[in-house]
Amino acid sequence: MKPPIKAIIVDDELYSRDELKHLLQAFPTIEIIGEAESGESAIMKSLQLHPDVVFLDVEMPRMNGMEAAKVLMELKNAPLVVFATAYPQFAAEAFRYDAVDYLLKPYDEDQLKETIERIEKKFKGYYEKDPGKPTGKLAFEANGEILYFDPKDILYMFRDDKLTKMIVKTGEFETKTPLKELESKLSTFHFFRIHKSYLVNLEYITRLTPWFNGAYQLQIEGRDEMLSVSRNYVKALRMRLEI
Repeated sequence: MKPPIKAIIVDDELYSRDELKHLLQAFPTIEIIGEAESGESAIMKSLQLHPDVVFLDVEMPRMNGMEAAKVLMELKNAPLVVFATAYPQFAAEAFRYDAVDYLLKPYDEDQLKETIERIEKKFKGYYEKDPGKPTGKLAFEANGEILYFDPKDILYMFRDDKLTKMIVKTGEFETKTPLKELESKLSTFHFFRIHKSYLVNLEYITRLTPWFNGAYQLQIEGRDEMLSVSRNYVKALRMRLEI
């Protein structure tokens, strides 16, 4: 499985961020790794998270999208930029920053699909290179020891207060290692985030059951407990699971 294209959404309006995030869930090649509400925050998030692409609003207070794009272009590993705005008059200027596309609000799903296809073409070589099945084991620090697990033996893991709990075929273990760090290490394996605090191995999902308010519950092979799937992740999860 090839790792997804990591994206950040930048918009000073929460509603616009949520709308775009919802629409992008239909594209399994795209993973939203962060959000920002200003140009300054977009730069900081990019330095911290190293996104592959930034969906960038133009009209924002203080540092606008054009100013932020100029700084992003100068980063060592500059992300691709997709401008997303309600103002068509900035389109010509946008492409001075080598923008992949210029999305207009309200978002048109067909236009968004074309934008994603353009992004995927930029990563064509990245996707064609299949390194094969990764080797090695996941190092897991627990109780002063370093434990090693074959990723295929991990059923799921979740964050509980200040600890990450890992459920494997042979038992349950706890570590202080953040879930996001473990998710990054497992990015080339069949793991999927079903909730902000849960990461599951897709190979062991046996049942997906409607719950309430658009949320679902799933069952893992060999386990009795039901895990909650946030409604924001359901569509992408089904796309990953189904032929």
